[in-house]
Amino acid sequence: MTATLVIICIFSCLYCLLRPFHRNNVYYTAKVLGKVTKIFGLDVEVRVPESVKNISPAVYICNHQNSYDIFTAANAVLPNTVSVGKKSLKWIPFFGQMYWLTGNILIDRKNTNKAINTIALTAKKIRDKNISVWLFPEGTRSNGKGILPFKTGAFRTAMQAEVPIIPICVSNMHKKVNLNRWDNGKIIIEYMEPISLKNITKDNVRAITNTTRDNMKAHFERLNIEAEQ
Repeated sequence: MTATLVIICIFSCLYCLLRPFHRNNVYYTAKVLGKVTKIFGLDVEVRVPESVKNISPAVYICNHQNSYDIFTAANAVLPNTVSVGKKSLKWIPFFGQMYWLTGNILIDRKNTNKAINTIALTAKKIRDKNISVWLFPEGTRSNGKGILPFKTGAFRTAMQAEVPIIPICVSNMHKKVNLNRWDNGKIIIEYMEPISLKNITKDNVRAITNTTRDNMKAHFERLNIEAEQ
């Protein structure tokens, strides 16, 4: 698995050198990363409703479970989408260089002022480049604890960019993968209905954040039941 990831990162870097930071570098790299789920013995089903297919740009928010997300969630990445990650990722051998060259947005979480400026910068990139961004609003991996409380950054970014929030639910991945098994079952990744933030103010952004998290939690639990059938 590690060797496969390194090989993909190297080839992605070489490809990206031909067109560094292109809007679709993440999409094409994600298509390849998503194929690795076959090695894990996972059947991944992605559901994208019609209401989502024609909406771009947007801010996508997805639950963050474990290190396998890079392979499972990759199957659901749509064209013209980049992610937002920690600046420190840039220094991880192979993966970090791939993450940077594909055009993802890097932020400094240790610096509050820079993080606030990053929201404005990300919103500007969404508008100027007509791209969507993928965020994990929990801010960390849940590791079997369901869906953790959300931070408001994704919602503030969407408000400044004047684009909708589109939730994405990935069914349970905790202890799902056993590398000694050929068949590790099914994972369902489903896009939920877009959420307009046109009438949301800074004073009630926390409320809409919590409501969205509650809805995603309920949807997550329904997907878990379906995936195990």
